[in-house]
Amino acid sequence: MTDAVEDLIQILNLEKIEENLFRGHSPDVSWQRVFGGQVIGQALVAAYRTVEDRVCHSLHAYFIRPGDPKVPIVYEVDRSRDGRSFTTRRVVAIQHGKQIFNLAASFQIPEKGFEHQAEMPDVAPPEDLPSERELRKEIESRLPEDMAKHFSRPRPIEIKPVNPQHYIDPEPMEPSQYVWFRARKSVPQDDIALSQCILAYASDMTLLDTCIRPHGVSWLSGKLQSASLDHAMWFHQPFKADEWMLYAQDSPSASGARGFNRGSVFTRDGRLVASVAQEGLIRYRG
Repeated sequence: MTDAVEDLIQILNLEKIEENLFRGHSPDVSWQRVFGGQVIGQALVAAYRTVEDRVCHSLHAYFIRPGDPKVPIVYEVDRSRDGRSFTTRRVVAIQHGKQIFNLAASFQIPEKGFEHQAEMPDVAPPEDLPSERELRKEIESRLPEDMAKHFSRPRPIEIKPVNPQHYIDPEPMEPSQYVWFRARKSVPQDDIALSQCILAYASDMTLLDTCIRPHGVSWLSGKLQSASLDHAMWFHQPFKADEWMLYAQDSPSASGARGFNRGSVFTRDGRLVASVAQEGLIRYRG
């Protein structure tokens, strides 16, 4: 499992090919299209490579075209502004000569100010819960071979759902879910940028599923078309990506073949360290 984390860190370690130009690759385990969280994380890395002594506090991104896992992704950074307190960057991801994704990110020097936050939900601790991998292994035998291989592959992020929905035969549930998650291997204590990029990667892993929960459908049925359309994150406080965090997610609305989802990320001791919002495409062809 730690090899999966090393692979993720290598995937986030972009190659500089020219000033403001970087190249990223996809893992061999990619299936059909590039995972959205990978592109968010790599784009944030590209932006960070052009910033000094400032920490990302927010990002806003759009997914424009599906990514091709067989070819590299080129990230072009526009150094929009370097102010006294804030730095702004715009990143465009390109494949086959076309934009597949763009991201705007803002960075700030550390400052003191007013503080308050929402309370962390009271849920079962991760030690009392089965892992997502354990839950997935229970149904592997019911899946086609190629799907089972992808479904059960080692992942760099360990996930423990608090209120899981059955993968194959889901019953309608409330449009909310809670999952504990962390990187499976230690991340350097002082590398805030790397922890943020890993969280950006992980934030796309379960969020879109939230808007599907009330409708009792599964993407394993082959009848559901879903894709992230946009993604926004706000980083509130420092954290370590290898320590347990609770991802509290809800979906206030679904309409027009789109579902809107929100997420709050808390550390084990109850600090709200990040907020997430996303709209995704959800089409069901029954």
